[in-house]
Amino acid sequence: MRLLLIEDNQRLADYLATALQNGGFAVDHVTTTADAEGAIATTHYDTLLLDLGLPDKDGLVWLGDQRRRQMTRPVLVLTARDSLEDLVAGLNQGADDYLRKPFELDELIARVRALLRRPGEALGVKLTTGNVSFDTSDREVTVDGVAVEFGRREMDGLELLMRRAGRVVPKSAIEDAIYSFGEDLASNAIEVLVHRIRRRLQDAGADMYIHTLRGVGYVLSDKAAGA
Repeated sequence: MRLLLIEDNQRLADYLATALQNGGFAVDHVTTTADAEGAIATTHYDTLLLDLGLPDKDGLVWLGDQRRRQMTRPVLVLTARDSLEDLVAGLNQGADDYLRKPFELDELIARVRALLRRPGEALGVKLTTGNVSFDTSDREVTVDGVAVEFGRREMDGLELLMRRAGRVVPKSAIEDAIYSFGEDLASNAIEVLVHRIRRRLQDAGADMYIHTLRGVGYVLSDKAAGA
């Protein structure tokens, strides 16, 4: 799942981005609303994390503008403003949730995951396809109840495929969801990643399969239904 962090404090942004990446998310960071608009125009984000005290425009004003333009992505507001009036204003302008600074990183990650579980954004905390289960809260994958170890990016890729089970997931969508702006990628990075996921599933006796559609992308399904 890919997030856009809109925060002008570079030190705080680096701290939050590292925690979110360790929590299984790909994170892009911008410092102004203008840069946020550019990022949103070119990249799909599952959730936005929005600071309010931005240098070029108040975050709430910007959020209200985006909602009027039919921007539907979930938005978690991060702010030091702590009055009830500020909370109400944020929700009225289109915030989906509101987290007051300072906050615990575990709470931040939990709130992001809660937003992703809302209808239209995700399939829930526990994903299941065939005999494979993925607890996205604990970041644990099991096959027939036995835990299987995955690397962080392998787990991110598997989560995306399981959330879209039965549907084609373009290679570009996997790349966008897992890798942040500026990361150097080999031309075959996604193919290698999917190969590793397949191997771990097959070695564990999974009865689901990741099908490759040449030149299009990947589809995850029960093995009996396709492979």
